[in-house]
Amino acid sequence: MADKFSSHVSSINSPPENIFGVTPDDGADLPNASRALNVAQSGTVRVTTVGGDTETLFLAAGIAFPVRVQRIWSSGTSATGIVAMF
Repeated sequence: MADKFSSHVSSINSPPENIFGVTPDDGADLPNASRALNVAQSGTVRVTTVGGDTETLFLAAGIAFPVRVQRIWSSGTSATGIVAMF
């Protein structure tokens, strides 16, 4: 597959290049900090940002929400089908 943009430097404004399904965990950080989150079913997602703030967000299904997080907590999270993009 050809990638016309492979020679371009990726920045925070670029679309994410990788995605991975997330299992919320109160005791472990994500393997990579996110650039955005998406959920399959709307609900709350308790996160800790890369800046260290912990807060509960409401995410609507199917919409990429730009937020840089290092942890997605099990407690306080009701959304399902969480995907982190980076």
